Amino acid sequence: MKKTIFVVDDNNTNLALAEKALQDQYRVITLPSAVKMFKFLEKTTPDLILLDIEMPEMDGFEALNRLKENNSEIPVIFLTSLIDAEVEVKGFQLGVIDFITKPFSAPVLANRIKTHLQIDDIIRERTAQLRNLQSAIISGFADMLESRDEETGGHVERTSTYIQILLDSLAERGIYIDYIKGINRESFISSARLHDVGKIVISDTILNKPGKLTDEEFTIMKTHAIEGERAIDKIASRTYDVEFLQNARLFAGSHHERWDGTGYPRGLAGTAIPLQGRLMAFADVYDALMSERPYKKPFSEEDTIRIIMEGAGKQFDPIVADVFFEVRDRFFAVHDEHLRKEREV
Repeated sequence: MKKTIFVVDDNNTNLALAEKALQDQYRVITLPSAVKMFKFLEKTTPDLILLDIEMPEMDGFEALNRLKENNSEIPVIFLTSLIDAEVEVKGFQLGVIDFITKPFSAPVLANRIKTHLQIDDIIRERTAQLRNLQSAIISGFADMLESRDEETGGHVERTSTYIQILLDSLAERGIYIDYIKGINRESFISSARLHDVGKIVISDTILNKPGKLTDEEFTIMKTHAIEGERAIDKIASRTYDVEFLQNARLFAGSHHERWDGTGYPRGLAGTAIPLQGRLMAFADVYDALMSERPYKKPFSEEDTIRIIMEGAGKQFDPIVADVFFEVRDRFFAVHDEHLRKEREV
């Protein structure tokens, strides 16, 4: 399948020349303005954008800045006759990958684009390999931690799926969208698997106690939130994926905070609690209530939903609680599927 290239220029002659030079190798879409480009991006994602700098309504710099604000990873090459040091510095600071001077020759245009797309393919492949490696390491680490806790088999996998359901549902409804649109969802959801990483410092005697913890034991158990932050900080000092670890740190450190400010470790309240913690509160409590423990039978789905909804505005974000209630059947489907698999083993 041919790769797609957007050519954005207010000069029809330039659009025609670029289309003629590239149409045999690529699917070329010519657009007379950046405004039109953004409308087209709502339905088509190109592999590369050739973007003029001098355009009415929205110039190339403004368009590139808007692309980056939307976390676009589409490579952009500036088409311009304005080549000087200041323009180059500004362009590269905003994330442009190259400049092609107008008027351009067809062979130069075609070869430069071919080179950049080949580089982009290599980068994407290496990035995918690194992400797969990261995912495998995180999964193995999370499974190792979970194996210490005799009560919570499958907890990490289920809760990360619940997080995905809530995040997607919030986005679909435009709730907390200013924050959500700026995150990498794959990284966000994957990082949720480390929310209990701090339990690595909790002794097996406390972690696997079959009954209610004493006040002293519970005080020790609560330290896993801060210890989780510390563990992730140590990892962060030795790796490159800042966004993933920032999310993981927020999941680990805030998933026991409560909307009314009576949670731990910092007693945060309302939207001062990171969204990561507010979402994990639902996933964590739902999974705990629905699961069997040595000291309790699983709650029914009806009772679990009732308990969580009664906690809206107290333990839980009331806005997210309304969304949770709307998608409760999807939560139960995940729980039911995992329970069925466990019975088959």
